[in-house]
Amino acid sequence: MSMDLPSGRVLVTGALGQIGTELVEALRKKHGHEAVIATDIRKAEGCQILNVMEKEEINTLVVEEQITEIYHLAALLSATGEKNPELCWDINVTGLENVIAAAKENNARLFSPSSIAVFGPDCPKRAPQITPLNPTTVYGKTKVVGEKLARTSGIDMRGIRYPGLISYKAPAGGGTTDYAVEIFHNALENGHYECFVREDTKLPMMYMDDAIRATIELMDIPFEQLSESRGGYNISGCSFTVGELVRSIQRHLPDFTCTFNPDIRQQYADSWPDEIEDDIAVKEWGWKPKFNLDRIVDEMITNLKK
Repeated sequence: MSMDLPSGRVLVTGALGQIGTELVEALRKKHGHEAVIATDIRKAEGCQILNVMEKEEINTLVVEEQITEIYHLAALLSATGEKNPELCWDINVTGLENVIAAAKENNARLFSPSSIAVFGPDCPKRAPQITPLNPTTVYGKTKVVGEKLARTSGIDMRGIRYPGLISYKAPAGGGTTDYAVEIFHNALENGHYECFVREDTKLPMMYMDDAIRATIELMDIPFEQLSESRGGYNISGCSFTVGELVRSIQRHLPDFTCTFNPDIRQQYADSWPDEIEDDIAVKEWGWKPKFNLDRIVDEMITNLKK
């Protein structure tokens, strides 16, 4: 396994998703536009079509483009995945195995995100890095498999347990924490939001700028500095309840109202921790968030108004 940090070409799968949209932009700033190959199952300008279920196609692309670093973001998220668990398992596990095979054959480094969905009801409400992982959702189970593969694949593979991600540049993608993005659009468009989880639901969240920075920072650290946690580092942004989010939005929009009508996603949210302990990421690669709740709200409202 090569432990050097290569400066080659970069492949991103799932590039049109919530994370991919902004990660591709950041990677192109870092490596140059031509050095970053964006792919997705959908066609878009500046993005090639790639189906992660097609093992040979992935390998061919990695060889032809001389890829040395892969960011594998193609996945079905929690709420969408529960509606079609078999498809979720196929895309999230088989798709990842296909990408690992290409990375291994071509000596490429791999980033594959994990999620707070790896935690289950037996996890402490302030989740430590090392704790039993017994998720209740198939999405969470696929992410546990991904973390195990990072330790056993024989390649330089890394990941982050992303909290709920908040961003104005791309729509949320069918996850349980989507309310924290939808609420802003509704607040600005019609002054009201009906939330699918309770007002007192508290979850770990993160502004997308912090998440992108964490991803790139982690990939810049020499392999030797990382521990067994490298497949899914806990990173903390800020934790807040929906009620606290509503009140922060009302600083900008005093007439904004929110009602609560919990659905099945409440059960997924209840099985996750309220807060994240990220002491290992802090120690091993110096992680530190920049955005708290009010700063996230200020950024979202300002940018969506534009």
